[in-house]
Amino acid sequence: MSKNILVVDDSASIRQVVSMALKDAGHQVVTAEHGADALGKLDGQRFHLIVSDVNMPVMDGIAFVKEVKKRADHKFTPILMLTTESEEGKKMEGKAAGAKAWLVKPFKPELLLAAVSKLA
Repeated sequence: MSKNILVVDDSASIRQVVSMALKDAGHQVVTAEHGADALGKLDGQRFHLIVSDVNMPVMDGIAFVKEVKKRADHKFTPILMLTTESEEGKKMEGKAAGAKAWLVKPFKPELLLAAVSKLA
């Protein structure tokens, strides 16, 4: 079943790779360059899943997750962090903010799609 997924990453190449993997699996994808950009794209749209980087300019992924969870219409939207960050402290910070899963870059598309099928 097709899901509507928001992909948030400051790297155009990562947005492209993630989008391609998701679209090839039949999903619809909306992209954003950073947390503030992504917040603007939440208005009026329903997403089954958000995939977000942690380290981004303007608004990082942890701050973005906190803001998403404050919004009644997106409070229960699952968020997958896709990042180069692998230290336990950062993962705990993400989980405390409301992230449901953590995938470390570089990633295999199969792992991303497996996470999407579990979360969305």
